[in-house]
Amino acid sequence: MKFLSVCSGIEAASVAWTPLGWQALAFAEIEKFPCAVLAHHYPETPNWGDLTKWQGWPDATVDVLVGGTPCQSFSVAGLRQGLADPRGGLLYSYLAVAGKYRPRWVVWENVPGVLSSDGGRDFGALLGGLAELGYGFAYRVLDAQYFGLAQRRARVFVVGHLGDWRRAAAVLFERASLSGHPAPRRSEGEGDGWVFPCITRRGQGSLREEEGYVIEPCGGVRHLSPRELERLQGFPDDYTLIPYRGKPAADGPRYKALGNSMAVPVMAWIGQRIAQVDSIQIKEVA
Repeated sequence: MKFLSVCSGIEAASVAWTPLGWQALAFAEIEKFPCAVLAHHYPETPNWGDLTKWQGWPDATVDVLVGGTPCQSFSVAGLRQGLADPRGGLLYSYLAVAGKYRPRWVVWENVPGVLSSDGGRDFGALLGGLAELGYGFAYRVLDAQYFGLAQRRARVFVVGHLGDWRRAAAVLFERASLSGHPAPRRSEGEGDGWVFPCITRRGQGSLREEEGYVIEPCGGVRHLSPRELERLQGFPDDYTLIPYRGKPAADGPRYKALGNSMAVPVMAWIGQRIAQVDSIQIKEVA
């Protein structure tokens, strides 16, 4: 499977899908530090840069288009300008890329706030655009805490398959998920960002660790280290600790890049499900 990753960030998709034997055809990222991370880890994969310049991209055969267009305009923690915000408008560029390459599969991710942005019309624009391009689709909110990560991080995932919504639904929904027992919901006001156990100090600066984390009732809270945030997102330790501007990367850009990324185990699960459904399709045709 060859995939094209747009709004790539630090490439949760590649970390999740390379073990499946999938190959990244190209990235599309413009932020300086994520670009440096991509160049460090994937020097042979081209970065096509600005998503809005898609018309100049080369022709290619793409099996999967994946991307999480910027969430700030949809988040309940922001101004919620939706598609009127240039960042939110990148949703249309994502659809244009799908139209250019006609991949068999599309995967799109964003914050839960997109479901209610402009009364649901912004999300409807994405789904309507996919339908016009001939994609059947399904969407589901998946929370990282149910994929082995020590954080609550709910995100909307849309999976589309060219010409068949049933295959898209088969990726995102298992029989057990239809039993009528929804996952616990976050309380109102928690927003769309990091939510995880408190990290605290005990006594005279000593720390108690449990499975690589320090988990205590709140009080004396300290900042998480970039390595801890990498683990919270499912990245390898020090994945973002790269040479940057002539020295090891500072914590600030690492925090930002990790906060904007997708959760690797969630992406791995989606990739595995796509592979399973694809194999059924091949057997049926044969």
